[in-house]
Amino acid sequence: METKIQFQKNATVLSSIGKPVGSLERVVVNPESKVVTDIVVRTRVQFDHEDKVVPIELVDETNAGQVVLRDVADELKSFPPLEEKHLIDVDVNEEVDQATGLPRGVEGNPEYDPSIVSTREERFVTQFEQNIPRGTVAMREGAAVITADGKNVGNVISVLADASVDQITHLLIAKGVITNGKKLIPIKWVMKMGEDEVHLRVKKDSVEKLDTAPIAV
Repeated sequence: METKIQFQKNATVLSSIGKPVGSLERVVVNPESKVVTDIVVRTRVQFDHEDKVVPIELVDETNAGQVVLRDVADELKSFPPLEEKHLIDVDVNEEVDQATGLPRGVEGNPEYDPSIVSTREERFVTQFEQNIPRGTVAMREGAAVITADGKNVGNVISVLADASVDQITHLLIAKGVITNGKKLIPIKWVMKMGEDEVHLRVKKDSVEKLDTAPIAV
């Protein structure tokens, strides 16, 4: 029988000696292979927070509401942040679109991220880049689960994976705040995974026919 690991929404992240170092913010997955590559840990920095990307191989174990890291990951300061912003110099000789503040003709250019924000008064644009493996997505736990017929059937509250290969086997979802109506969605039902939404290849009635998941999965 495969050994399961579970990444539960807002789980406490502990160092190898049991010291709380943050909380689970996101799970980084490859949407094609359904393999977990990293987790995102939210740490407190004075009155603010910082999201750190931790490779999955540095997770020692998971249990009810907790993720325990290996000793080499005890200090999260050295790990990269989830997002970094870079200032990109815009050629002042280029014609700038007055609506977007970007050089004309960059739409569709893969070098420009759609999340770019800019001001027309400056010659720079700010581009946000995520420090996660190419082709992966940093899925928020709490992502909406949408069926093939466009129905929202709940939100992801836990990601369950086979520990031997770090491959997702199920998504645990719940609708609203009622946790006794949880459902285990087989990963084979998942067609598309994004940061904020998971799209299923089955319709709402298939989800409703699933048995209610036990409180302790």
